[in-house]
Amino acid sequence: MDDEVFEDYDRELELALYREYRDVVSQFQYVIETERRFYLANEVNVVRRDTEHDFYFEISMSDVWVWDIYRADRFVKAVRVLTFKDVNVEELTRRDFHLPEELSLDT
Repeated sequence: MDDEVFEDYDRELELALYREYRDVVSQFQYVIETERRFYLANEVNVVRRDTEHDFYFEISMSDVWVWDIYRADRFVKAVRVLTFKDVNVEELTRRDFHLPEELSLDT
């Protein structure tokens, strides 16, 4: 097979993943970024664990969506990550959903 076919396939997978992210991001409260993965979660807990000569972070998440192009199911009940690298946790702003008046059931 041609390399261009593989590149097109990867681009399509990435585009589909981005579209899925765009569709689900409003369902989550936190964005969590580690050196290996990007997550959306509704609960997150980061704990620094000290060892004799170093430290690491233990990240526990629940109700999670994982940014991973090759996963068959990106929705996961719980995830636990151990890392010596940086961890970034951002709380998303909740966007209130307002139904347009013409679609309202109240008349």
